[in-house]
Amino acid sequence: MSDPTSPISSTTDLYRPVQVFVVHPPKQRYWVHALLLLATIFTTMVVGARMQFNFLHNQPAFSLNDDALPFFPLRWIIAQPSRLLLGIPFAATLMLILLAHEMGHYLYCRYYGVYATLPFFIPAPTLIGTLGAFIRIRSPIRSRAALFDIGIAGPIAGFVVAVAVLAVALGLSRPVPTGMPASEIELGYPLIFYAMHHLLAASGLAHGIAALPFDRVFLHPTAIAAWVGMFATALNLLPGGQLDGGHIVFSLVPRAHRYVSRLTILALIPMAIYFWLGWLLWAILLGISGMRHPVVPEWTGITGGRRWLALFALLMLVLTLTPAPFVSGSLLDIVREFRAGP
Repeated sequence: MSDPTSPISSTTDLYRPVQVFVVHPPKQRYWVHALLLLATIFTTMVVGARMQFNFLHNQPAFSLNDDALPFFPLRWIIAQPSRLLLGIPFAATLMLILLAHEMGHYLYCRYYGVYATLPFFIPAPTLIGTLGAFIRIRSPIRSRAALFDIGIAGPIAGFVVAVAVLAVALGLSRPVPTGMPASEIELGYPLIFYAMHHLLAASGLAHGIAALPFDRVFLHPTAIAAWVGMFATALNLLPGGQLDGGHIVFSLVPRAHRYVSRLTILALIPMAIYFWLGWLLWAILLGISGMRHPVVPEWTGITGGRRWLALFALLMLVLTLTPAPFVSGSLLDIVREFRAGP
């Protein structure tokens, strides 16, 4: 192959053959994506069936009573497979929110010619039946604008779907019966829940729960799916590492990414102490990957329109972030319970 900096010595050089190397992207293993998708649909339907059963019988979704179903009631489903159908509302809603988020990333990768896999869903016997979903980007991102668009597309898509679901699902929720104690596992709620609750109450569309605080409301399983979607949006928008928020920060100010990541880690530690111990895990994960970021050309920069979108991303983070997603789940709370003993 000729040296591109050497001068052309004769007219014959114009026709000199040039070797071109084409790198073909690896084949996607569609069967893996399909298998994980089906498995995650199943696990979310199992936990969704439990939530719907509890909701129909005026019980908290995450009840810990002695006569309550286990968190992942597989034997209960196997005993009567038709019970699995109860999980359709929760599973369909949650999977739609997760799919919208990941496809936002994927479609913008396709738009910019960046090779990315289809979403990998992660089935797990957790409270919500999954650990989420992700895509893998396997080729360089050629500009900060492309990085910004790919990074912010997922949170916006997931947030829009979750807001639409929340508007409907709150109206399906019902008051806690008089005299019934609060659930053993109480959720904390982001600002978007309170804003939507107030909006629906003012419009008269949530007459059953309009005057009630959330700790006196049995959320419909689809509302719990919206809560999960908001929580996932907030986690992804944390401004650090290779999270979506970290990509946004890097695309705006590449040289500030490392320092913003460190500040985010420092902020998560007191949040773990006073609000929710799980923030400590996120601080550790960001500590492992937070200082690194894929190389992206610094020029050209970000246009004014994208800076407005960055402010919208900050607004989404404020609306969806729940400092204490689980009440009484801070490090201080756990220490107090340990000292109190059984």
